[in-house]
Order: sequence, then C-alpha cells, then structure tokens
Amino acid sequence: MSAIASVGSTDSRLNAKNKRKIQWAAYGYISPAILTMCVLSFLPMFFTIYISFTNWSQMHFMNYQFVGWKNYIGLFSKNNPLSIAFIPTLIWTLVFTFVSTTLNYLVGLILAILVNDKALKEARLYRTLLIIPWAIPALISTLSWQGLLNQNYGQINALLHLFHIPAIPWLAAPGWARISIILVNLWLSFPYFMTVSLGALQSIPSEQYDSAAIDGTTPFQRFTYITFPNVWRVSLPLLIPAYAATFNNFNIIFLLTGGGPARATTQFAGYTDILASSSYKIALQFNRYDLSATLSVVLFVMIGIISLINMRFTNAFKGED
Repeated sequence: MSAIASVGSTDSRLNAKNKRKIQWAAYGYISPAILTMCVLSFLPMFFTIYISFTNWSQMHFMNYQFVGWKNYIGLFSKNNPLSIAFIPTLIWTLVFTFVSTTLNYLVGLILAILVNDKALKEARLYRTLLIIPWAIPALISTLSWQGLLNQNYGQINALLHLFHIPAIPWLAAPGWARISIILVNLWLSFPYFMTVSLGALQSIPSEQYDSAAIDGTTPFQRFTYITFPNVWRVSLPLLIPAYAATFNNFNIIFLLTGGGPARATTQFAGYTDILASSSYKIALQFNRYDLSATLSVVLFVMIGIISLINMRFTNAFKGED
C-alpha cells in the first residue's frame, strides 16, 4: 500500500510539473501579442491620459506642468477656446453618426430586398454592381468624390449646368458640405449593410412568406412582421459597432472637406469637423497636445458609454435561454 501511495504522489507531482510547463509555454506563445498590445495600444493610451492632465504644448514642450482637471473643466467653461469648439462639434458628431449610419442601414436593407427578389433575373448582376463601391478603397473613392463635388470644375455641377441649374457649393457652404459628407459616406457604406441584410434574408424560411400570402397579407405587412424582425435580429450586433465607427470616422472628414468650411468663432473646428478630426487638428495644426489629448479621452469615454447603452438596451450580445 505504501508503494502504491508513493507512486500516486509521484504521478501527482509530475502532473503538476507538466501543467506548470504547459502554462509557461502558453505565456510564451501569447507574449508577442501582449507585448505588441502594450507598446502600440496600452502605452499610447495611458500616455494620452497623462498628457490631458498637463499643459503640454509647443510652448511647454520640455517644461510642461501638471494642471489637474483644468483642461476637462475648460470643455464646459464660457469663453474657453476649447469649449467654443467642443459643443457645436459634439452636436454635429451625434447628428452625423445617427443620420448617416441609419440611412446607410435602411438603403442597404432596401437594396437587399430588391436584389433578393426571385423574380429578378439579373439579380446576380445587380449584386455585383452594387458591391463595387465596397471593393474600391475608401481613400480612392473619397478623393474621387472630392473632385466630383468641386464647385468650380466638378463634374456634378457641370452636369447640373446642362439643365440650367446654378452651381451648388457642395464643399464650400456649411449645410451643403454636411449633406455631401452624409451622401459620400452612404456611397461607401451601403454595400456592407446590403451584404449583411442579404445574408439575413436568405436565412428566412420561404414557408413564412407563403403562409402570409395565403392569409392575404400585403407586401408591406410581410415586410413589417416577417422581413424586418428577422433581418433586425441578425444585423443588430453589427449595427451597434457601426454607430461607434461612424462616431469616430476621421477619414471621410479629413479627405473630403478637411473639416471645412471654417467657423468664424473658433479655429479648432470647422463646420464639418467631428470630435476625432477636431482633436487631430488641435494637435497637429495648433500644437496644443494637452487639449487634443483631453478631447481624445472624452471621445473614448463617449464611445464606450454609447456602446454599453446600446448593448444593454438591445440585448444584442445576451445569450439565449
């Protein structure tokens, strides 16, 4: 019995030793990823938070001082240069996020329903053509639209001139510039939502539509009670991060309008600047790294809160019983 007990204790020690070896081996395998995340993600994030509590700028680059919550209080203080830019930019960012993403989703859903119709013989051709805006790099598409929408030599105004319609200041007037950004973002984003909606539509059993047609329902009723609920359930987990991505969509603002037209009240943000592009402009054009870091931290917190609220109230990632 003692021999059996000693053998059992030896096996347990060997098993524990092997488990430790496996654990250390696992740490070795994931260490490059952890190191990369620390250097490229966590370290810059903590450094940005640290800068937001200082007066780090071009004038105070080496002799900066710790100012505490002064920069954050300045966001909501009267006659503060940052607060004058922050409030209108925040309002436009929220409007742009909601209108643009919702419009992209609805247009993608409608086009998916049209090309999913079995009676449409050229459905495959239309699907291919509608995917092209997604296949072209966004950088090339955005710069192309910048040329098309130019007030003086753009092809769109040249086409309007043929119908004796005056030239429209697509990128020069504040209202038209904002409409242009929403329309260009629609061109870039609707193929994604169309593809998602197509996948959801093809998963709906045809028997549901057959039963509804026998009951004498209208096409609108079938869309309301069958199509939209099924597509919404599938696409909602992808729609939530789309709102967060649009909230932080720096590329289209920077490439299409550069944040312009300029505001008369502040230089930190133009009429089409969102919080992300305004933060970039404050850092690289005005060298106010402290204010840019403050705005970046606020932007990060807002995106996190919006995502948590959406996930909580929609139960998008809640497991089914």
